[in-house]
Amino acid sequence: MNAGPSRKTPGAKPAVSRSPRRRAREFALQGLYQWRLSGNDEAAIEAHLGDVDEFDKADRDFFVKLLRGVLAQRADLQEQLQTYLDRPFGELSPIEACVLLAGAFELHNYPQTPYRVIINESIELAKGYGGTDGHKYVNGVLDKLAASLRPAEVEARRAARGRAR
Repeated sequence: MNAGPSRKTPGAKPAVSRSPRRRAREFALQGLYQWRLSGNDEAAIEAHLGDVDEFDKADRDFFVKLLRGVLAQRADLQEQLQTYLDRPFGELSPIEACVLLAGAFELHNYPQTPYRVIINESIELAKGYGGTDGHKYVNGVLDKLAASLRPAEVEARRAARGRAR
């Protein structure tokens, strides 16, 4: 995985500064990717990523909660996501699978974060690290999951959009 969202220049930084939470999500994605491909445990992943350039600019507490939380709840998260997938979870690309797990974890465990923020952050991760149209798939799956997990919040947003038209 490259360090930034540019697929053309590995390691390129985006024009806009990334927040500590965005950086934490990026590092958590890298850790989940490592876990998925190599089977490394969370201690090894945390030790490795802690030495990476710019890790000090990430929200460490959020990174740890996200990485450990996804790994601890992965079976339940996969089961809930599977309802909205068009193929078995194991057939997803590693990036899409990890982005979906992290997004699902946040939707479950961070009700103070608006669902659209979580979905948008997940889309940006998929755009930056995943395949060409992976972000569209991530968007569709997490949008459906959000509607089942946070029906009042989703309906309120839809109603507000309807009034604005």
